Order: sequence, then C-alpha cells, then structure tokens
Amino acid sequence: MEYKKLGATDLHLSVITYGSFAIGGTMWGGTEKSEAQDAIRASLDNGITTIDTAPFYGLGLSEEMIGETIKGRDRSKIQLLTKFGMVWDGSNNGRGDFMWNQENEGKFYPLYKYASAANVIKEAEESLKRLQTDYLDLLQLHWPDTTTPIEETMEALQRLIDQGKILAAGVSNFDAAQMLKANQYVKLAANQVPYSMLNRRIEDSVVPAAIDNNIGIIAYSPLERGLLTGKFFHGDVLAATDHRNNYFGQFDLNKVRILLDKIEPIARDKGATLGQLVLKWTTVQPGISVVLAGARTREQAISNARAADLTLTGEELDLINAAIENVYRDE
Repeated sequence: MEYKKLGATDLHLSVITYGSFAIGGTMWGGTEKSEAQDAIRASLDNGITTIDTAPFYGLGLSEEMIGETIKGRDRSKIQLLTKFGMVWDGSNNGRGDFMWNQENEGKFYPLYKYASAANVIKEAEESLKRLQTDYLDLLQLHWPDTTTPIEETMEALQRLIDQGKILAAGVSNFDAAQMLKANQYVKLAANQVPYSMLNRRIEDSVVPAAIDNNIGIIAYSPLERGLLTGKFFHGDVLAATDHRNNYFGQFDLNKVRILLDKIEPIARDKGATLGQLVLKWTTVQPGISVVLAGARTREQAISNARAADLTLTGEELDLINAAIENVYRDE
C-alpha cells in the first residue's frame, strides 16, 4: 500500500481508501451487516488505513457499522473521513436546498442540503457518537448549500478544528470557483469529487486549482459503481432497488465494453483484474491524492487493496490513455 499526504495537512492517507456508500444500503438495494463489517476488517488488515463515510449512507447505518468494527483497534492508525450537510431528520425545519424524498427501509424522508453553523456542529457530534471516536480526521461538506453563506459553514468547521474535534476540513462536489471561495474562510484539506476513465471533467479546472492551492483531491466513483470492473457485462444482476439500474444509463455501454476490451490484456499480463487496473490508473493521475473504492465483501476489499501494489510503466499508461481517447474521441 502507498500512503499520500493530504493537501497541506499532516494527514497521510492510504492511496486506496475504503468507501462506505454501498454498505449503508440506501440506494444500493440493502446491505448485509456481517459481510460489510468483514469487508472493513479485511481492508484494515490489508494496508488500507483510511475509511470514508457519511451520515447519508444508510441514514447513519454506515457510520454505526464502522464504529462497531474499528472498536478496539489503534485509532491513531486509522483515518476516519466523514461528511455533513445532507439532512433527513427534519431538524432543518424545511430550510436548505431540497434534494428528493429518500426511501430507506420502506419509509420516505425529505432530504435537504443544509449546512448552517448549528447544523455543522450538530452533525459532527452525531458522527462522533456513531463512529465511537472523539475526533474526526476529516469532516467534509457533502454538497454545496446555496441557502447558507459559505463563510458561515467554513467558520463553523474552523471552530471544530480549534476545539480538536476535527483535524481538517474539506468539501465535496464543489466546482473550482466554489472550492476557492470556501478556501478563503478555512484552509481546505481536500475536495471530494467524482473522477474516472469515463468522467474526467475535473481535469479542466478543479484539478489545476487544487494543485495551485495545495488542496487534495479525493476521487470517488473511480469504478463508476462497479461498471468498470466489467462484471455487469458477464451476467451480474442488480437488485430492483439498486440505483445503478438507472445510473449506468448515462453511459454508452457499447463504448464502455470496447474500452474494457482494449485495456483488459494489460490487466491480464499483470495477473490483475480490470477493477484493479482501473483503480491503479486513477491513483497515478495528476492531482489525485487518494481514490475511494467500495467493497461489500471481504474478497472485494482485499482485491481493492491489492490494486495499490500494481505498477504501470509509462508505455502502459500511454496505451490506457490512448484507449480512453479513442473510445471517447467524439464526446
């Protein structure tokens, strides 16, 4: 495993970071707790030291499972990254940016993007309790909230840093202008944004701005929620309530299949899976600090961790990049 310093902080994160969206179950067709906790343990036992989560993932369930699983381990050797600002419990009293009515275990909850100072403090305390810890390594605003001045949100994060409850502050899903504005009020450690072979939009402005301002980039959905593993072209079936039934529709699946066919020989020559090759490619892209990889089973977790052990030559990177460009040349 490789470890990278995050932005201007003293945090060193595992380049493959455990992403816990799927184990929360919400939007993923449910979860199996024992398997999910086995995946977390396997990640930690195979060099992954960093876990990224959010209250929204399972409406608290993901954080609770992580807290239970890491209990008794050396906390100083684990970096816990979580978020705030997606509110479903009604505590915002209808304030904030309405997102949608979120279904969870047969009930529907009105979901809002809301990041008032009071909500920052409230959610931080709730996350500390669920994760069974007295500090968070990184606390991130999950989505921009247009109803709350960014300075109010960021100044609340600075208060949490001053109190020692969080070590660093970050944002998620911010464009370059939003990121730089937030950075005026607190020194941002990172911006967590989507990035993959199929989605390289951040390369235009977010990555250059992050590099210039020493802000880390945490890349999420590098495998496009499993699509780039190739397994869905070979018979894997999704649960009816799995959001990926719709999510995959944004892509030209024929082009995705062509891309995977072109790069698969490189993975095969290395004795690696397509997923491992894709993860490794993502980790070496300019400006990328760490890459989130979800796992719902022990086997998936171990496979993700071993992606960091791969090496890619300049020639291999050129071949992969050429395959991406050839497939998406007209887009």
